[in-house]
Amino acid sequence: MNTNSGRWSLACRLVLWLGLLSGGALPAATPPAAPDLLATFRAPGGPMAGVDELVFALRKPNETDGHWYTNIGYYAHDPERKAWREGGRLVRWHLGTGRTTTLLDDPRGGVRDPQLHYDGKKILFSYRRGGTEAYHLYEIALDGTGLRQLTDGPYDDIEPTYLPDGGIVFVSTRCKRWVNCWLTQVAVLHRCDADGGNVRALSSNNEQDNTPWPMPDGRLLYTRWEYVDRSQVDYHHLWAANPDGTAQTVWYGNLHPGIVMIDAKPVPGTDRVVAVFSPGHGRRDHAGHLALVDVRGGPDARESAHQFTKGAPDFRDPWAFSADCFLAAVGASVVAIDGHGRQQTIYRLTPAEAKEGWQIHEPRPLTSRARERVIPDRTRPAETTGRLILADIYDGRNMAGVKPGEIKKLLVLETLPMPIHYTGGMEPISYGGTFTLERIVGTVPVEADGSAYLELPALRSFFFVALDGQDLAVKRMQSFLTVQPGEVTSCLGCHEQRTKTPSASYAMLATARPASRIEPIAGVPDVIDFPRDIQPVLDALCIDCHGYERTAAGGPRAGRLLLTGDRGPMYSHSYYMLTIAHLFSDGRNKATSNYAPRSLGSSASRLLKLVDGSHYGVKATPAQHRLLRLWIDSGAAYPGTYAALGSGMIGAYAENQPVDTDHDWPATRAAGDAIARRCAACHSEKERALPRALADERGVSFWRPDMHDPRLLTSRHIVFNLSRPEKSLILLAPLAESAGGWGLCRDPKTKQPASVFADTSDADYQKLLALCVAGRDHLARVKRFDMPGFQPRRDWVREMVRYGVLPAGSEHATYPLDPYAVERRYWQSLWYAP
Repeated sequence: MNTNSGRWSLACRLVLWLGLLSGGALPAATPPAAPDLLATFRAPGGPMAGVDELVFALRKPNETDGHWYTNIGYYAHDPERKAWREGGRLVRWHLGTGRTTTLLDDPRGGVRDPQLHYDGKKILFSYRRGGTEAYHLYEIALDGTGLRQLTDGPYDDIEPTYLPDGGIVFVSTRCKRWVNCWLTQVAVLHRCDADGGNVRALSSNNEQDNTPWPMPDGRLLYTRWEYVDRSQVDYHHLWAANPDGTAQTVWYGNLHPGIVMIDAKPVPGTDRVVAVFSPGHGRRDHAGHLALVDVRGGPDARESAHQFTKGAPDFRDPWAFSADCFLAAVGASVVAIDGHGRQQTIYRLTPAEAKEGWQIHEPRPLTSRARERVIPDRTRPAETTGRLILADIYDGRNMAGVKPGEIKKLLVLETLPMPIHYTGGMEPISYGGTFTLERIVGTVPVEADGSAYLELPALRSFFFVALDGQDLAVKRMQSFLTVQPGEVTSCLGCHEQRTKTPSASYAMLATARPASRIEPIAGVPDVIDFPRDIQPVLDALCIDCHGYERTAAGGPRAGRLLLTGDRGPMYSHSYYMLTIAHLFSDGRNKATSNYAPRSLGSSASRLLKLVDGSHYGVKATPAQHRLLRLWIDSGAAYPGTYAALGSGMIGAYAENQPVDTDHDWPATRAAGDAIARRCAACHSEKERALPRALADERGVSFWRPDMHDPRLLTSRHIVFNLSRPEKSLILLAPLAESAGGWGLCRDPKTKQPASVFADTSDADYQKLLALCVAGRDHLARVKRFDMPGFQPRRDWVREMVRYGVLPAGSEHATYPLDPYAVERRYWQSLWYAP
């Protein structure tokens, strides 16, 4: 029996006795006493008049992971570790009598996301049967009979909602991709028929789509998480689309970082929605504050959102009856809330249930409701492409200084899904920059009036860079767009102003001809790999001056900027140095959008100016310049394959914690002792401290480093050379010039040259060298992606087998795999086909 401490009214006791006499279920919690919020809401004429029962799910949260999306599937490095806990129930509760009825109880299963049909006679929900791995869509009658499975397969189907056209929309891991900054799987928008058949994807997102729900106008409102060359933890806002996936567009918040806007529901009789605003990068199971959002002022108006709950941000799964009447789940309780944030607990689990970890989710009223407007399907499933019309690229936000006719082309880029992820960060995809590989698809022309008309492959994630007559970036898109098969869609301009009425004077010269096919760029890989493609250009143009040897004239190394391909513990020295020297502009991992023209990409990157002939006569060939430019404009990644993740590194990360470190190596202990004795006198301050291990970050952020931090100049990524250990800066800097060193050390008092190591026979010099040699030998065993004999991790192979890209049994194969070719097959397997 569910009980609750406190004083019960006589009416409550009568209800209890009547329940016992009738053999019915017992009251679950103290029914509210009048006058109270619930009584006011349920009074005749009130917003909850006629609402007698609720349905909700009970389940237990993931105790080891606080991300809002980690409640399905397994973890990349350990399929036996699940993101869910066992135990699920579907429960009805009568508001008047307090009677509870368990419709479904599976001690080893999982129950979530109940949603009542329009006619009020059946419940749609997600259910993972005990002993199975995946959630699927089910329906059940209000009395718990007629349980019917709608979808099946090896992937999770969750967060379903009925559509007014008779279909169902939900999110699913059928997209076969993993979170780009975590160890769990992605689920994106899908839809199916009422019987679960004809499942099809509506989204190409690399990251999560969540909690779709129909709005009165027939469109879907949902949460879209994305980061196209901007922060991975700051952009998860409200988007809208038609139920067929067409016309995907921001609904609210995409310029306002730092909050997860989720579980949005329309407020009846208004133009507003209620949503959970989960702070920062979100809280477990969507918990946060409740906010009302009215977008009549546009999708970017901060004043359009009003948070109305108080206290801890622990509210989940809101339901709106009016702008002054809401229900939500809070831990083990259901609360009623008014528009001023006043709240009352109306149902609470027993202390025993709460102690066992049960929580209430998705409280929904058991009432019929009107169907929303039906929007006819605008797709043509037999087609493999859609079309986009750009009215005037110059008509947009933050375009000051861009002259008419200046933009000649659009560079079309594609964000590529990640087949698996291990670390929690972006290493080694970049150092503090992109998490995502980007494919260079090609270019399309922009007409003299700023219009463009182009054909795009369906259900893939594209974004554009506006190029000038020299093919340099003028303006860069930091979101992606998708077209459905046969869709024709449009935008007004570059970062269009969505509160502005379109001009009737757009001539759109581009529409006077057929849609442009994307023109591939000859002579450039579509996915650029830095060691394979960019390092040879640096070798040809730069390392005569920017190597470890003196210049040809015998002078000091040029700027001490090392651009050789020697390996550090995680990156090559050239990649790391180009990054911390700010020689390319890539958007970084920042909570910033809508940059001014020529602030991002090739136009803003000093590297291209250093190879135009003005810097000591160094001039790139057209092919070299094109390769450097497109590498920068495609995100400036280090590897060209996701197989590089979590492999071939010393001091990598897993779940944001350092792994594969060298801290317990004998060579590391000996070298650390030598550094402490010989170097600490000058390098005692935090800003000047030297790393004492190959994995020693010295407190520098591994995923969002401050690019002006002076510690970057003496980072482990540059002072240790694991290709040529004797060329390590930690050896060359303190070694006397007469012994072949650089003699950079100075006496802290006199500031005069002070050779720490007079020659290479010094015992401490040999200890430092031994550490670098040990690092080189370790890399030779574990192998980085650009080393001969590299093999992807077994987890990567396992997922490729699961996706059908590699044959069964490949996890145990000893033959070499080409990760570049396998990933290309993986990406192509996701392309839409009728």
